[in-house]
Amino acid sequence: MILSRSKPALTVSSADQAKRDVKTNKNKNVSQFEEFLLKRDYIGAITLLEFMQLSEYDPNLELWMAYCFFHLGDYKKALDIYERLRKNNPDLKNLAVNIACCYFYLGMYEESRETLVPADSNGLKIRLNFHLSHKLRDENSLMVYHQQLEDVLEDQLSLAAIHYLRAHYQEAIDIYKRLLLHNRDNLALNVYVALCYYKLDYYDISQEVLSIYLNQYPDSVIATNLKACNHFRLYNGLDAQSVLRPILDSCANVGFGYDLLKHNMVVFKDGEGAMQVFPSLVDVVPEARLNLVIYYLRNDDIKEAFDLIKDLQPAVPQEYILKGVVNAAVGQEINSEENIKVAQESFQLVGSSASECDTINGRQCMAAAYFLEGQFEEVLVFLSSIKSYFHSDDTFNFNFGQAKTACGQYKEAEESLLLVKSEKIKNDYIYLSHLARCYIMNKKAQLSWELFLKMESGPESFNLLLLIANDCYRLGEFWYAAKAFDMLDRLEPNPEFWEGKRGAVVGVFQGVIAKIFPDEMLNDVLLLLRNTSSSQADHIAKVIKKWAKERRINVT
Repeated sequence: MILSRSKPALTVSSADQAKRDVKTNKNKNVSQFEEFLLKRDYIGAITLLEFMQLSEYDPNLELWMAYCFFHLGDYKKALDIYERLRKNNPDLKNLAVNIACCYFYLGMYEESRETLVPADSNGLKIRLNFHLSHKLRDENSLMVYHQQLEDVLEDQLSLAAIHYLRAHYQEAIDIYKRLLLHNRDNLALNVYVALCYYKLDYYDISQEVLSIYLNQYPDSVIATNLKACNHFRLYNGLDAQSVLRPILDSCANVGFGYDLLKHNMVVFKDGEGAMQVFPSLVDVVPEARLNLVIYYLRNDDIKEAFDLIKDLQPAVPQEYILKGVVNAAVGQEINSEENIKVAQESFQLVGSSASECDTINGRQCMAAAYFLEGQFEEVLVFLSSIKSYFHSDDTFNFNFGQAKTACGQYKEAEESLLLVKSEKIKNDYIYLSHLARCYIMNKKAQLSWELFLKMESGPESFNLLLLIANDCYRLGEFWYAAKAFDMLDRLEPNPEFWEGKRGAVVGVFQGVIAKIFPDEMLNDVLLLLRNTSSSQADHIAKVIKKWAKERRINVT
């Protein structure tokens, strides 16, 4: 009896100990979970939560699981958990708002707005509706929710974010700096300020402000990415890669921000691997669409670039600029006035905006708008103001040279065009024709003729020959005019070409008489006349030979 009664006593004691162990383990798990959150180790936190769920089901554990997946950047998994909770535990608060947040980060803005309708009103709901109004371009709703924001940290952060997204960077900086006065310990505010300075092209200031946060959190994905972007602007792509690579190498699962890192590594590598990365990120990373368009433009795939951007409604200067560039390229390729007009309007909007008018990009845009309108004097005003920033930029020098040529400033135009190093531009007919004209106007007609001789036969070489013939004739460079018209006459017999050749030959003869050209040039023009069957050619040849004979000049 004693033995049999002793067993129940031991069992009760073990049960109590087991309860105490469970409680101890639970407290230990909670403490460990909090440590994971403090270190932003969401993968570790999720692993611990999965272990804790093995012993008991607790909706709060599910909520924390969704929280971790959300902050890890896996919004789909977070959404699935919240949807399951809404089905099984409909009394839990704020589920609708949390689901709407997931939809928002998944880019499903209409679904997010619909989910918010029945949700109880609170600060998060107002802020989310505020951001949704911006994404959906609903200006009326934007102002309504703007007025509902209060002077509290979360609401002011949302207001600053909208200013940032609308390219009102100085307004955003003002809010962040005001918040920093009362929230010195909130170091993340420095990252937001640094982002704004980056957008304003103050890369050195951005880096200085960013270091305040990075000194405390050197493993921050977003902050390190911004540091890499600053290095890319201040130095080069290789330097930017060296900043970003440790984050990618040290974290097998970067999670939140990984897509952005992949995107930027392609940018830092000057587009290497673009087609493997950009297409899948078009609707994930906002800049991916724009950079894919740039990639297509660089590879002369204008149609693909246009298809990707034609339905884009620009909201920030960069989008307007790129839409303008693509439409200008399409307009020039297919001779479309409609596309040229869209391009001109896009450039005009950026260049005349209060936030961009005094920036380098703004002045480039105004120059582009005037360029498309053919107002080249105005083009030079804006390009001259930023010339010092683009001394080695081939595109800038090409455009500057075209504008100078159009304004008759041929010496400066020639200097600018000769700075171009890109073989692609130097083989372009527009470049060759402008440089040829500059050579002729600067009394270097021989160099223009050499440009023609290097070209392959085709419509463009024919057009350049025509330009050389007419420009040389007008400027009194009759020998090269005669050669050009002779070549044209042989390529395409035309009375006008013979007339030009005849006038140029007579011009050379007059030049020899006036001692402008050497006597030996008479043999050259006589050879040209022999290649013509016109009776007028024979008559001119006889006159030249008679004049030469009277002056004892040997001609053949």
